[in-house]
Amino acid sequence: MSITLLAKLKVQPGKDAEFAAAAKEMIATVKALEPGTLAYTLHQNAKDPTEFIYYEVYQDQAAFDAHGKTDHMKAFGGKIGAILAGRPELIFLTEIARK
Repeated sequence: MSITLLAKLKVQPGKDAEFAAAAKEMIATVKALEPGTLAYTLHQNAKDPTEFIYYEVYQDQAAFDAHGKTDHMKAFGGKIGAILAGRPELIFLTEIARK
């Protein structure tokens, strides 16, 4: 069974471009190295440029667990840790219907 979540991250004012640059790097690495990550898409809140939301879909629990333990996830955390304005909020979703 796949795992879908939204990860909401808030950055400090004026740090949105720095976060976006690090996130784009991370997304490229996930795409290249994580076949079990089916979607890893970043959005920025149109009304609040300090809020970013990832839409993530993992093939299964093992893929989700592996993602969190990768060296590139640890490196990403190191890059963005000082610019975050609080802890990320993870919202796990249960699919009801699909087109």
